[in-house]
Parts: sequence; C-alpha cells; structure tokens
Amino acid sequence: MYELFYYPDNASLAPHFVLEEIGAPFTLTLVDRTRNEQKSPQYLERNPLGRIPTLVYDHVVLFESAAICLHLADRHPEARLAPAVASDARAHLYKWLMFLTNTIQPDHMAFFYADRYTADPRGAVAVSAAAEERLGQAYAAVDAALQREGPFLLGRDVSVADFYLLMLIRWGAKQRNHPKHLPGIRRCAELLLQRASVQRAAITEQLQPIY
Repeated sequence: MYELFYYPDNASLAPHFVLEEIGAPFTLTLVDRTRNEQKSPQYLERNPLGRIPTLVYDHVVLFESAAICLHLADRHPEARLAPAVASDARAHLYKWLMFLTNTIQPDHMAFFYADRYTADPRGAVAVSAAAEERLGQAYAAVDAALQREGPFLLGRDVSVADFYLLMLIRWGAKQRNHPKHLPGIRRCAELLLQRASVQRAAITEQLQPIY
C-alpha cells in the first residue's frame, strides 16, 4: 500500500489527485507544517530537505511531486495517465510536466516566499512582482496550447500533467491575474473538477472551492 506524506494545499496535492485517480489503496499521513514536522529527524530520514510530499511503499521512498506523479502513472498503466514510453505523446508529457515543475512552480515559490530569494530585506517586493510577471507569461503559454490542442495538455487524453496543472492554478488565487480566467486553462480545470478523484481529494483536504 502507498503512504503519502502530505499537508493540505501543498505540493502533495497533485500526487493526491493521482492516487485517487488510479484507485490503488493508499493512506495519507499528515506532516504538520504548523509544528514544523517536515524538519523533524524522522521526516528528514525520508526527505533530506524536509519538503512535502514523500511517497513510501514497500522499500521505496520517493520525493519530488512530479516524480511521484510520473512513477504512479507508470506503475498503473491501466489508469492511462501517461502515454507509452518513447512515443511522441510521451515526449510531450515530459515537456509539460517539466515546464510545470521547473518553470511555473519555482515562480509560485518566489511569489509567495520572496524573502527567501534575496539577501536584501527591501528586495522582497521586487522579487515577488517579477515572479508574478513571469507567471503571467508562463500561464499564457499554457493557455495558448490548451486552446489550440486541448482540452487537456496532451489533447483529448487526461494525464498526470493536467492534475499537476490544477494544483498550480489553485495557487494562483493571490495573483492579480488568476490563471483560471484564461479560457483554455478554465476549460481544462472545469473538466478535471468533474472527476470523482479530484472531488474526493478536495473533500479530504478541505479545499472548497478548489480554485
């Protein structure tokens, strides 16, 4: 059985969506950030930088949200959340998943935790503003692709990248231009919100509304 170490509305949300979608048995273990439990010796044994999430099963310990999502898709091909290895569609999955985790997610972090990205206490406002501008550009690129090739990032087929996108656009609520207002992104998100897997995860994490 899988065990997902999580905290509500953190980077564990995408793997939570995926676990619900594939239908495999799993348990959730809360890592209470309000008590700094992610920095406890016990948790650091599993995740050396004390970040959330971590997935554990059998003798496997896996961190990094995108890696967890992709690995779950590979272990459960019947869920059809990732195209065949070496296919063109698989290449596009890598493209979008890496874009989400390497380009968009870091700018969300810079937006929310700007003080961590500068040694100048007066520079945090500028760091956050620059991150917000980059997020706008990145989401515009995602939206253009969804309008052109959607409704999902791989076209007609839902994938782990779409669940990852849903997690990220939820974090956009405090931006001046929430990405949910972009038509392609909104259509993708609304289709995902109809899925029972997303609804179950949202109820468990008390995320109402989800975006």
